[in-house]
Order: sequence, then structure tokens, then C-alpha cells
Amino acid sequence: MLAINPFDQINPPHRLLMGPGPINADPRVLRAMSSQLIGQYDPAMTDYMNQVMELYRALFRTQNRWTMLIDGTSRAGIEAMLVSAIRPGDKVLVPVFGRFGHLLCEIARRCRAEVHTIEAPWGEVFSADRIEDAIKKVRPRLLLTVQGDTSTTMLQPLAELGDICRRHGVLFYTDATASFAGNELETDAWGLDAVSAGLQKCLGGPSGSSPITLSPQFEEIVRRRKCVEEGIRTVDHTDGDDEMIYSNYFDLGMIMDYWGPERLNHHTEATSMLFAARECARVILEEGLDNTIARHKLNGAAMLAGIQGMGLEVFGDIANKMNNVLGVVIPQGIHGEQVRQMMLNDFAIEIGTSFGPLQGKIWRIGTMGYNARKDCVLQTLAALEAVLNRLGFVSPHGEAMQAAWNIYDAEQN
Repeated sequence: MLAINPFDQINPPHRLLMGPGPINADPRVLRAMSSQLIGQYDPAMTDYMNQVMELYRALFRTQNRWTMLIDGTSRAGIEAMLVSAIRPGDKVLVPVFGRFGHLLCEIARRCRAEVHTIEAPWGEVFSADRIEDAIKKVRPRLLLTVQGDTSTTMLQPLAELGDICRRHGVLFYTDATASFAGNELETDAWGLDAVSAGLQKCLGGPSGSSPITLSPQFEEIVRRRKCVEEGIRTVDHTDGDDEMIYSNYFDLGMIMDYWGPERLNHHTEATSMLFAARECARVILEEGLDNTIARHKLNGAAMLAGIQGMGLEVFGDIANKMNNVLGVVIPQGIHGEQVRQMMLNDFAIEIGTSFGPLQGKIWRIGTMGYNARKDCVLQTLAALEAVLNRLGFVSPHGEAMQAAWNIYDAEQN
């Protein structure tokens, strides 16, 4: 039996979402989503699609023509990239330093790739030399990386990897779901062939749309694949050597034909999510992408200083952490889930738990998107200090707030 009245209006409780994502959407994004629907081939709609492509070229810092949206969560963007590029038997190399490297491996195996991995302990990242050594040994067709892994809060350096991939004839993809727009990412300057992201982290929107960008080289390998749609059209871009793409929905060749001037029917664009994605990009570019990244860095630094001022230990290599997510080691004698429940029930603030080898060992606290703000940081620190003191963890009184304030004061001076 339902415990609620299904005829009641949706009225979710107020929450301040300070976990690893999703976060509270920017009110401007929510307003954009409430706009009236229009037909998918209405000139106004196709113009919005073209605007989205242009806006996200600026965010990805690329000249790539094929910069667009995949309808679905950030995982849809990942899957579209991999299923469209990987042929059965292709060698791929995945540097795994957290949960989402394992996800890339799983999807690649479903594409029948020959998957090779190198692994770093959770809380560490890879040197460029180690990745190049693995490329020399494996000789993969694709390098599949995660830029920012929220499971560990680490940020993998990518700037040197593009040149390495070019020297060895390897295509270079990264999943930037958790890091995009809150940390530096230079698609063209770093030689990235493909990048996918999601709205629900630093972009300040809801989950449900995945911005992607493809280099001409990545486009070429996608176009060489066969794609068949029974009863509508048959497209064969291959010489017969490449396998057909096994997904219709995630076939990037067909999606490019839909977003391109041909406007060939593939799916019905998720209009409200397109409006959301457009507004996410517009808001950031209005602020300035460099300023947005600096805002994430500032508020992440204030949260870090506050946590350390409270006497808590930070997880992982701080020098390689994302600007927007922080791992906090749960103190001895403190029940991590009890703290999270008290934060939620008494202060309406959500912080994240963890999983895998870090389950029950760390909290993950995010400062991203619309919530990368001074008031959100200070509210979270004050609530966490109060809860911990209530449960018997004695921290230096007021030091967390003072440490965070010092970061903000230093930025103003």
C-alpha cells in the first residue's frame, strides 16, 4: 500500500546538497526548464540546438564541430562514446584510480574490447610516464581516462597525455563528468579526441543530459562504422572491415546526422533538458569560465581549510584533488552514517558517503555548481562541527569557521 497520496503535488523537502553530486540546480536553470515545449524541427528549436553547440565549444575550449548533447545522464554520454568507437577486439587501456575507471572497463568489455588496465591506490593518480610506459607495452587503439573521480575526489592530470597519444597513434578519451567547468580542461590544447560530461556537478544543472565533444579524428572512426535503421534508411560508411555499431540510441553517427544540417530523424530531442543545458552554459560564460573555475577553487580551498581547522583528516593526495569535492576521513569512534543522518534531519544538509574500499571510511563533501558559494561552505562547516561535538568528537571551537573565513579574506586582499 502506498504511504503517500499519489494525487498530491510533488513538493520535495528543502535540502542543501553538499555531497559529490547531484547538487542544487541554479534557479535560472530551473526557470529555463519550465519553458513551453516546441516541435523538434521548429526553426526556433534547431536554432537552440545550434546555440548549444556553440556555447559548449566555449566550455570545452575546442573548435570541434561535433560538440552537442546526448539525451541521458552522464553515463549515456560515456556509453555513446565507447559503443560508437570500440570495435570487437580493439585494445583499450584504462588507468584505474577509482570507481569510474572500473565503469569504463565494464562498458568497454560490453563492447567486446580487449581491456588492459593499470591501477593506482585510491587517493593517488598516475604520472604521465607511467601511462606512456603502459601504452608502449599494450599498444592500445584507445586510451580511456577519467579526469575527476568522485569516488576518490582525485583529479588525474591530462595535459601531457595528448602528445603521448599522438606519438603512439592512440585515440584519447576522458570522462569529465565530475570535473568539467570546475577544473581546468583544455580539449584542443591537450589533444583530447573525445570528452563527455554531465550537468549535475559543476555545471549547476539537473542530471539528464550529457554534453560531449568529438575531434575530427574521433568523428572519422565513428563514420567508418555501419549504422542501419530498418525501414527508414541504411547508411554504410565502411569498406566492410568495421563492425556495425550495436546500439541504435547511442550511435554517434546517427546522432551527428540529427544535430547536423541534415536533421535526419533519430530521436525526439529532450527539449526541457536542452533548455537546461543551454542555460547552464550561458550562466557560466556570463560569469566567465576562468572565473567559474576560480570560484570552485576558492570555495573548495575554504572547505578544505575548515575541515582541517576542525581537526579532521583529509583523504588522499591533496595536491591532486578536484577543486569541487573533498574526502574527509571519518574519525575513530564516530559512526559516519549517524553523522550524515543528523546533518540531513537536523540541518537539511546532505553530504556524501562512499563505497568500495572507502565504504564507511570517508565522507565526500562537494562545493560545486550553484553550491560553490561562501554561505554554503560556512553552513556546512558549522553544521558538521555541531553534529560532531554532539557525538563526542571534540574539535577546536570555532576554528573551522575561522580557517574558512581566512581563505575568503585572503582572496579579497
